[in-house]
Amino acid sequence: MLDVQNGAATAIPAPATPSHETVPTGAAESRPGPPVRPYALLAGALGVLYFLYSWVQYERFRTPSWDLGIFEQAVRAYSELRAPIVDIKGPGFLILGDHFSPVTALLAPLYWIWSSPLALLLAQAALFAASAAVVGRTAQQVLGSRAAGLGIAVAYGLSWGLQEAVKSDFHEIAFAVPMLALTCRALLLGRWTAAVAWSAPLVLVKEDMGLTVAMVGAVLFLRGSRRLGAALAAFGVAAFALTVLVLIPAASRVGQYDYWAKIEKSSAGADVPFTEVLLTALGAGEKWEMLFFLVGITGFLALRSPLMLLVLPTLGWRFLSQDPNHWGMLWHYSAILMPVVFLALVDAVRAVRTSRRGWLVSYGKVVVPVVTAVSVVLALELPLRDLLRPETYRTDSRTLEARKAVEAVPEGASVETNVTLMAHLTADHTVYWVGGAKGVTPDYLAFDLASGWSQPVSDPVGLAASLHPEARYTVSFQAGHFVVLRRV
Repeated sequence: MLDVQNGAATAIPAPATPSHETVPTGAAESRPGPPVRPYALLAGALGVLYFLYSWVQYERFRTPSWDLGIFEQAVRAYSELRAPIVDIKGPGFLILGDHFSPVTALLAPLYWIWSSPLALLLAQAALFAASAAVVGRTAQQVLGSRAAGLGIAVAYGLSWGLQEAVKSDFHEIAFAVPMLALTCRALLLGRWTAAVAWSAPLVLVKEDMGLTVAMVGAVLFLRGSRRLGAALAAFGVAAFALTVLVLIPAASRVGQYDYWAKIEKSSAGADVPFTEVLLTALGAGEKWEMLFFLVGITGFLALRSPLMLLVLPTLGWRFLSQDPNHWGMLWHYSAILMPVVFLALVDAVRAVRTSRRGWLVSYGKVVVPVVTAVSVVLALELPLRDLLRPETYRTDSRTLEARKAVEAVPEGASVETNVTLMAHLTADHTVYWVGGAKGVTPDYLAFDLASGWSQPVSDPVGLAASLHPEARYTVSFQAGHFVVLRRV
């Protein structure tokens, strides 16, 4: 049934039965499920685009951060039935003491088939693409239109949040994206137990996801399943508290959750009083730009759906963070918000069909094609556009030099390196981050001279001496942008 108050319409399920599997009267459950094939084909095309971009970026040594190397070491350890030790974070560092993401162990069998960082990028592309199929089929089932379903799937698949995540290489949130899509689908179709089943495992993706699970419980509560919603909300809050107060500190060397510092300290390392954190949380323009585009890609109509409650935990910690990397539209932080806002749009379009406001009904009829058109236009300025440029596929001198630098480090050696070469060395070397090999003297140091350590490297031998004064290093390879030093 529909609850209409003051001209606003919100889809509300009929009273739940003991199984909690009821659906709104006249909702999409009464219709046959949409065919899978059109969405599978679209997802396949998106997956190819995602992986092609990731593959070209990897092969051309354009890796933007150390995260691909970190996850490569972790998943490789899982595949070898070892504890997830990530030496990039520090010699012998247990990664579960950094972020709590045991879900990445599910990728271990993939490494038994293809032991490469590219396997992680392929898995992420497949997970993102699968979520597009879920979003599109849900849109068709709820709105009763294949054109709407395919349009929403295209808009979602080309969204800036997913494209920036692809550009940022692999992250554990790749698992959360389809899980959130399936959670929102279940909420829209009134499948309460399915919503719980898909959302509860999110606590294994990353520590902050427990609060998102709690918000799923809040939506269930608002939509009539009060007992189940309250239980899920309590579970989410408890899982968050257990993870950041007990599990991560137990695995961490310092005995605490390090990322509190992202809120408590400035980028320069100075303490920031919490009152000041709250007062400045809304200050940066980058945050507002990100928020504008987050809801703007849905024509702002998603704001009428209770599903938007699910974005609040992620937006909350990002707004409170003192780290500018968390504020804007770059990196992977917005990927988990994409399935929520697009399915919130679907929910809102369904709801406004019975609004008493004629203009709102009319807007609901045109918003999907408008959103689709806008997403295609915006995509021309987003990362995947590079796939249309011939120079993207050219092997330049820098790439050839990087390959030779990697070959200059013997298999099995320990090496301290920076971002550019890192993920290319983790497969068959013990790899440390430049400046992070405390208490260890690596066999080799390998630098991208342009990005170096915290600044470009003008004197690699001098940098080696400052990092490891107990050892002496000599240049064993140098060409253009790269240098490899060997311990003598």
